[in-house]
Amino acid sequence: MSNFDSDGAPENEWEDRGDLAWNEFDWERYLREQDDAVHRYLGFYEACRDSSERIDDVAELMNWGTDESEEDTKNESGNNDDDDDSADYADGNDVYTLHKNPIFVSTKALYLGLRRHWELTAGESGKVPQPLAIALLSSLHRGEEHAVQAIHALDFGDYAMAISLFKRALSALNGTLALLNDHGAINHRAVANYREMALPRLFDLREIWLRVVHECREELERPIDGES
Repeated sequence: MSNFDSDGAPENEWEDRGDLAWNEFDWERYLREQDDAVHRYLGFYEACRDSSERIDDVAELMNWGTDESEEDTKNESGNNDDDDDSADYADGNDVYTLHKNPIFVSTKALYLGLRRHWELTAGESGKVPQPLAIALLSSLHRGEEHAVQAIHALDFGDYAMAISLFKRALSALNGTLALLNDHGAINHRAVANYREMALPRLFDLREIWLRVVHECREELERPIDGES
């Protein structure tokens, strides 16, 4: 999959974290940096939304598939290496968690954009029928939840479970599309405008997941060492 590392954590990465001694402040700072990555992806996506290759364009802008890490970029921008606290934190800046998985980041970012727009659209009374407002928000939540569970399975190398969970995410995504394609919903101008924004993002989510499912199937079909 171009510019995406669907394998997640390197082998034994979780065990290697055993010697890492971070306090709550360190982890909070780490999590905020990963939140920033989600927002950065969304910003790049919006800038590339007119490109037919926007998925791969954004992955390239995120430096996925390159040797340059986010922390290297930050150091080049002027971090103070003499700060003992920063230096201690930097000792663990290569720590891998699910939050750094490119599939996780892209999924969270695209759903964040979809949810934000829908909350703004449905938040004003009378713009959107209440049953549709609730149903669509629930559908977005289900798709994101199943996808995140699939990425968890992916990170732990359980490719068969990852495929099953991505299929559930795809089913939820199809449910979202069905809601947006309903003739009664499209008759509402606010819904029609949201649909125009949402469809490319939903199709991009589907494309990302299908790429990962394809790679998972390849992994499952790969002969085990020693087998003919």
